[in-house]
Amino acid sequence: MNRLVYCLMAVSFCVGNVDGAETTRPNIIVIVCDDMGFSDIGCFGGEIDTPNLDRLAAGGLRFTDFHNNAKCSETRASLLTGLWHQQSKNLKKPGHVTLAEVLGGAGYTTLMSGKWHVNSTPPKRGFDKYFGFLSGAINFFTGKDWQSGENLMRIGEDVYEAPADFYSTDAFTDFAIRFLDEARQKDQPYFLYLAHNAPHFPLHAPPAEIAKYKGRYDVGWDIIRQRRYEKLQKLGLIDSTWRLSARDPKVEPWSDITDSQAEFLIPMMEVYAAMVDRLDQNIGRLVDNLKANDELDNTLIVFFSDNGACPYQRLRNDILVPGPAESDIAYDARWANMCNTPLRLYKQYAHEGGTTTPMIVHWPAGIKHPGTISKATHHIVDLMPTVIELAETEYPKSFAGKQIVPMEGISMVASITGKPFDQRPPIFWEFSSNHAVRDGQWKLVAERGKDWELYDMTVDRSETENLAAQQPEITRRMAMQYDAWAERTGAKNHAQSRRASPSDQSQLFDLSVR
Repeated sequence: MNRLVYCLMAVSFCVGNVDGAETTRPNIIVIVCDDMGFSDIGCFGGEIDTPNLDRLAAGGLRFTDFHNNAKCSETRASLLTGLWHQQSKNLKKPGHVTLAEVLGGAGYTTLMSGKWHVNSTPPKRGFDKYFGFLSGAINFFTGKDWQSGENLMRIGEDVYEAPADFYSTDAFTDFAIRFLDEARQKDQPYFLYLAHNAPHFPLHAPPAEIAKYKGRYDVGWDIIRQRRYEKLQKLGLIDSTWRLSARDPKVEPWSDITDSQAEFLIPMMEVYAAMVDRLDQNIGRLVDNLKANDELDNTLIVFFSDNGACPYQRLRNDILVPGPAESDIAYDARWANMCNTPLRLYKQYAHEGGTTTPMIVHWPAGIKHPGTISKATHHIVDLMPTVIELAETEYPKSFAGKQIVPMEGISMVASITGKPFDQRPPIFWEFSSNHAVRDGQWKLVAERGKDWELYDMTVDRSETENLAAQQPEITRRMAMQYDAWAERTGAKNHAQSRRASPSDQSQLFDLSVR
């Protein structure tokens, strides 16, 4: 679909002004990081140095109840379409439209840099400019696909050969800034989707950043979990309704770890922290570019992670020390449990540790009370209706000659601007038979192959007290809600998920050989 068609689409969109007043539509930047835990960054309780994200939080909002789909591709599908990922099958199924296609039709320049990881390519789905990689994970220093070794880096539709000094976090920011500079030649707002692969495995970081974190994790996961928990409370992000969940029962106490085992485990977290640090530096570069061009005030910046911390153990060669391009290693569920403090479980699960993300929104022109912590419940399907409202356009009923499935989310503009916000409709999750429904104060959730658990989120955000047996009527009602949604969207219902084998993806290195 070419640019002329996008412009002609604008005729069918009803573009108006809020309250009849003349408005300047904001630029919109969505920054997604990859596999980051709830409490990793400084303004969400972490010990990693993230001054740039911390400044965005101080000048904007932090959301403590914002959710993703607990998995890479599935989160990106909902982000781009405003639908549950089952409805687009990660953009393979017809009947959807992307943010770029809608905003392009509304007069925005549409830009993307970074990880795609859904069907088709960004230029074919509405993006005017694209640089990045099409798959799920790459070597940070070579740009080659982590799994196949194939070069899936692209500039537009063309193959991109990474130079000798390539580091993906830097490169994605370089091209994002270059695209912004080019977009400024036009008299129209822009939408940038910046999808970083950091801090996804493999654990790769420049030596200078790694050196900063030497010794910071020597005390182990138990002490740092407690420190993060106390910092989260001090920051006002959590209260007594967020209990510090018990250490994952599969994970041993740090006091049981031998010196040789610690020597193997500690560098993983040091390099992971270095990756987050370098990510933050690059976000600072982007913000500085907006400031230099007098655009920061009326640019909506949204930052979050595509899922919770990753528990997948990876070690594909004999290089045991992470960091350089030759290494191919990831931390396992031990550090992931710490990175998700104070929540339970991880990436892939529908429990809070899988779906709850540190969420920052920065927009000086629209946020009335900077530094505020919002407890409003939102999900990534809410991004589509949010940008449609800000762009003063409408969601199309059809696109490219095909009928479009209606949006599933609600606008976040009221939550962002501090206006009264009614309780949202239920939120649903299902990935790999891990599934859940959230309706107001209640969350009904089940792991693959296991039965329902019920939690009262007003008093137990960390999901520590299962109330399913005490509240059978609520459990039955919400189970019916979930199955009706599953039937409507093509997700697996509870009975199907219950028959599946329990997940084996929360993995641990065998330390007996260390």
